[in-house]
Amino acid sequence: QVQLVESGGGLVQAGGSLRLSCAASERAFSRYVMGWFRQAPGKDREFVAAISWSGRSTVYADSAKGRFTISRDNGKNTVYLQMNSLKPEDTAVYSCVCGLDTSSSADRYDYWGQGTQVTVSS
Repeated sequence: QVQLVESGGGLVQAGGSLRLSCAASERAFSRYVMGWFRQAPGKDREFVAAISWSGRSTVYADSAKGRFTISRDNGKNTVYLQMNSLKPEDTAVYSCVCGLDTSSSADRYDYWGQGTQVTVSS
């Protein structure tokens, strides 16, 4: 069982930045694909970004390209999501995920964190 704990969410003005972190309990962290999803109130869950076990391959949703950067530190069992130029429509609960495939499909990820709230004011 992999436990994922997110941090770094909060309230920020439009145009600002936040850096989310996700710490994993699993010692085999470096073998897993890691990613981020988000869900806004009344909306479906949405893929944001994913990163391969080595960190060499990344995938982004169109809404995240050019503004968000996913990265990982396998020595610290941690994955990050740097979010710049934030918009009010980025407001959501952001959840860290862990799986074996770099995919934008939620059902490809076996483990989910509790999520961290990101609120972007206009």
